[in-house]
Formats: sequence, structure tokens, C-alpha cells
Amino acid sequence: MKPPLSERLRPTVIGEVVGHEKLIGEKGWLTHLIQSNKPLSILLFGPPGSGKTPIARLYGKSFKNASFFSISAVSSTISDVRKILSEKSFFGQKTILFIDEIHRFNRAQQVLFLPYLEDGSMTLIAATTENPSFAINNALLSRLRVLEINALNDDAILHILNQYETKTGKKLSLNLKKHLTALSKGDARHLLNLIENLEEIDTEQPLENLEQFLHKKSSLYDRDKEGHYNLISALHKSIRGSDPDAALYWLARMLNGGEDPKFIARRVIRMAVEDIGLADPSALRYALDAHEMYTILGSPEGELGLAQAVIYLALAPKSNKAYLAMKSASTSAEKTSSLNPPKKILNAPTKQMLEMGCSEGYIYDHDTEKGFSGQNYFPDQMGRKTYYQPEERGFEREMKKRISYFEKLRENLNS
Repeated sequence: MKPPLSERLRPTVIGEVVGHEKLIGEKGWLTHLIQSNKPLSILLFGPPGSGKTPIARLYGKSFKNASFFSISAVSSTISDVRKILSEKSFFGQKTILFIDEIHRFNRAQQVLFLPYLEDGSMTLIAATTENPSFAINNALLSRLRVLEINALNDDAILHILNQYETKTGKKLSLNLKKHLTALSKGDARHLLNLIENLEEIDTEQPLENLEQFLHKKSSLYDRDKEGHYNLISALHKSIRGSDPDAALYWLARMLNGGEDPKFIARRVIRMAVEDIGLADPSALRYALDAHEMYTILGSPEGELGLAQAVIYLALAPKSNKAYLAMKSASTSAEKTSSLNPPKKILNAPTKQMLEMGCSEGYIYDHDTEKGFSGQNYFPDQMGRKTYYQPEERGFEREMKKRISYFEKLRENLNS
């Protein structure tokens, strides 16, 4: 029985792994460690099919006078780990342990490795698709060298295709290679699955005839994990940076990945207030209308409303002054929460409140010549504060004029 293609093309030495020259090339950092026979504990972090597992296995097996063990946290338990660690002295050698998908062990379980790393009796090699900052115990993380493994580029994918041709003697057309490269999206595992689908097929026939044997790679997007927050952050920053094309790209990435459009709509509303604010008050209306349009029409028609709002917000004048003003006011409010409003601006619905001086001296602004009394509305012990300082940008130019107008009136009335 023919072994799987992944086994037939599996690298046998670390130098055969493609796409990560800075780590495993002739002058790569891991290559240096292997040559000096000084294993260090590492954590490989990157997307599926980027080469984490072959790098980890071949790195771990490269050291002399060391016992190498490999397990997956998907199919193994913490008891399996304890068993390996308890037997290490039997071999009389340093233990090198590779744990694939280490994030499947929770943070409390990960503490198990700390004593062995501290006394130097074990070198840990770990791999994960999850962001280490969120998935790995901080104490353990501080003892590992975190190495980010990126998705393979087109050259690396093409190299794998050439390896396949060399080892199997089967030729692939240039158009098919380009198509497989595009479908793989930098994932070697997915690429090998695609090639395996074609192994018993005549690949010299027209490309459209082969499409039925090729399936697209699912979008790498976890609606409840890091991808969810990374992409909404990318959309937010693209809008803040006034780049409608980048904003549309990240919007499409999220929608294609299965994100809830109503979640996107809610965040777009937040962007309209936080990053555009009163520089263009219409931005909030656009965002709210997009949310309502999607609620009424659903997908895919409603998604056009989101796209329109994203474009409008990206090209709108930007100001975060209202956002900063609210943050500043909140800080003051927290520090002065024991202070009461001035008595003269309090209503006095009872005789006792009148006797206490409530509403005494209050001036009804509409009764003044300019509709402005210039009274103090802050607590008496606090004095006036300035929180909102509009930009000379967009509609906030008008807001700045209004503030200056009332400031001059206030100065004249109180002089």
C-alpha cells in the first residue's frame, strides 16, 4: 500500500524544510544551535501547514547524547507527559520533548514543565497555531524562545511542487502549478492534499476538468479567537488611516471567513464615534443606516451597506477629540465623585430645598439677550475644566468657532 504523500515527501534533515532560511538556512539560528550541539527550548508559533512540526521534529532529533520524545497535546494527556519525564533518568541522557499543539494543555497543566526547564534536565520544543501571549502560561513562556513561523511564500510552494516531480517522476504543467500555488494559500499540508487528489488523474487535461478534484482552502478565521480580533483591528486601523481600499479588503476577509456582519456593523458604529466624531457627524448616521440595512436585508445585499459605510468612514475627516474629551471627563468625575452640583442649578420642588438655597440665583438662559448666561455649572469646589478641544478639521472647525464664541461671552459676562 502506497504511503501518504506527506510521508513520501517528508524532509529527513532540517535543511530540507523549505521557506524558513533565517531559522534553518546555512546561517540560520537553529542551524547554529544544532552545529554547536546546544539545544535550547523553543516555541514555534504559526499557521497550519507552515512547517512547524517538521522543523520541531528534525531540530529535536539533531542533538547528540539526548533522548527525543514527541507527543501531540491533541491525543495525549498530561499523564503521558509525566510518564516520559519520570523515565528520563533511565536513559542517562538529556531529554528533549516536542509537544505539538501545546495550547491544548491548559495554563495550569503547562506549569508541569517548569521544574524540568529550571534544573536543565529537559529541553522543551513546542508548537502552536494560537497566539502564545494568550495560550501559554506566562512563567513557561518566559523560559522559551518564541519563533514566529510565517505561511510559506509562492517560491517555497513551488519548491515543494518541484520536489514532488523529482521524487515521483510525474510532471505538472506550469498552469497547474500556478493554480495549486494559489489554492494552497501558503499551506504545505493543504498543497499535498491537493496533489494527492490528482495522483491517479491525468493532469495533462484542461485545468477546468481538474477543478472537481481540487477544493479551496478554508479561510483561517476563528470567530471567537485571535483571528476575530486581529481582523477587526485591521479594519478599524485602516478606516482610521483613511485607506478605503485596505478597509474594504479586511471587511471582505471577515465576511468571507464567516464573521457575523452584525458584529462588524456594531464595530463600525463605534469607529464612527471614536475616530471621526464631530469632524463629520454624518458618519454616525451612515454607520447606523448600514446596521439597519443589514438587519432588514441580510446577506448578501445588506453587506453592500456595510461596504458603503466603510468607504464613507475611511474618507471622512478624522477627529478623536470627543472620545478623548469623554475619557478626560470620566477621569475628573471619578476623582471628584463626592462633589455636589452648585445649589443654584438644582431644582427646588420643596420649601425645605428653597430654604437650603437650591435654585437661588439661577439665570434662565433663554431670558438673556444672547441666550447665554455664562453661569458656572461645575461643582463650586472644582472650578471650570476644559475637556473638548476640537480639531481644525472638517465640521469641528465650526465647533471650535462656537466654543470661542461662548468663551468670549463668558469672559465679558464675568469680567
